[in-house]
Amino acid sequence: MALFVVDSDQDQDRLYKLISGTRQAVPTARRLIVTHVSRFRDDNQTFRHAVAAGKVDALLLMPQGPRDEEFHLAVGELLNEWNATVAAPVVENVRIITPEKDALTRDLLDYLARVGMPAGVHHPDSEVGREVLASCPEDEGRWPIVSSLAGWCGHCPDVRSLANQLYGRPDDIDVDQVVDLVVVGAGPAGLAASVYASSEGLSTVCLEAEAIGGQAGTSSMIRNYLGFPRGISGMRLAQRARGQALRFGTRFFTGWPATGISQCEHGDHHVVHTDGGDVHARTVLVCTGVDYRRLGVESLEELVGRGVYYGAAMAAARELAGDHVVVVGGGNSAGQAAIHAARFASSVTVVVRRPDLTATMSSYLIDEIEWNPRITVRPCTRVVDGGPDDVGQLAWLDMEDVDTGARERVEARGLFLLLGAAPECGWLPDEVLRDERGFVLTGRDVPTEHWADGVPPEDLATTVPGIFAGGDIRAGSMKRVASATGEGASVVSSVHTWLGQ
Repeated sequence: MALFVVDSDQDQDRLYKLISGTRQAVPTARRLIVTHVSRFRDDNQTFRHAVAAGKVDALLLMPQGPRDEEFHLAVGELLNEWNATVAAPVVENVRIITPEKDALTRDLLDYLARVGMPAGVHHPDSEVGREVLASCPEDEGRWPIVSSLAGWCGHCPDVRSLANQLYGRPDDIDVDQVVDLVVVGAGPAGLAASVYASSEGLSTVCLEAEAIGGQAGTSSMIRNYLGFPRGISGMRLAQRARGQALRFGTRFFTGWPATGISQCEHGDHHVVHTDGGDVHARTVLVCTGVDYRRLGVESLEELVGRGVYYGAAMAAARELAGDHVVVVGGGNSAGQAAIHAARFASSVTVVVRRPDLTATMSSYLIDEIEWNPRITVRPCTRVVDGGPDDVGQLAWLDMEDVDTGARERVEARGLFLLLGAAPECGWLPDEVLRDERGFVLTGRDVPTEHWADGVPPEDLATTVPGIFAGGDIRAGSMKRVASATGEGASVVSSVHTWLGQ
């Protein structure tokens, strides 16, 4: 069941009971209230809180004729997001053949989900498995084997190999070509910069270490991004932005983290280094974002990929139907992960060290969490231990009260860790100054002794001419999708200024 449509023309208590019943019966389905034009103004006031709190996904005016583009577009969007986050794909672009769904297989599935690539896992003895193995018999026994509709087939030892097959290597670029801009990181800032730079005629290359979209790409539903009143998943937003950038000429290479930046031998441009090749560029935008901090509990680090995940791991959430899941973190990413997990898990516990979520999470997410009967917030608590079952999957966690030190052991089959920001910029040269936490300094945040002739660098310029920074990696940034997008777009004018010198 993908969508419940409920007419507002009935008793309000009965209507809410009906909607609550649909959530209990099919928590993954979307819920839509429709209203007649004669009731729309009153219903808009009545159900405003229900929409804001996530009790229903949308309130729409009933179609007034055989063609009602706005209504059909809205329903199409709801079904599209349901299909992306819940449904098993009808057409599998990628097939993974393996006798067991191990940690690597889950990593491959998570990567494919983040890049919007429908995929399925099949046993070697299944009909699909035998069909794929017939195409590459030399790799049989070297699991997993990955097959694509694009025609390649073979053993896939890691996510980078899969990304290489999908998007190529940076050394595919002609070594004699010096591009105008290299964007390092394809999160919201990097994608916005790629769109605006290439649309203005700048030759642009975007390098991404993992999947297009960065951390934002793991969000199951972003409801407060401008222009998407019914929300949009991070993956969909990222893939739409990538499509825009491709249309204007940006070249993308994923699975290849930058390992350094140096000056070319003539000193007139920069060289961005990766293990897959170098890219020569006149300007560089660093927007590699932040990574989730490690929990630091050795027993749980050993279970990463086997019930323990850093990030939302949307593909893994589907496998936890009927189980108890714990989400650690108090930011928006943690809230979105908890709401998504609650569509599958029987119960979800959000664990935070603070007394509540108000200081770190957007109000609309707090409301949605409070209303959802499957989600419980456990404040002033941390996870201190955990262990596996007989087959090596996560089975239990120890919780500790940060005030009293009291411990409690709980059963849990899934642990999602979204523990705040650790900047991804250790690969940058020392000349690019950072603050005490490792975030890149730009503009007026740069110490005055590094200003040129008493003038600070431009707002997004670093201490190295021609190298800019934007998004979460920049010191003082807001750590929000919209602000990162704005920085990525606005840096293009500074790039133009630098190229014009």
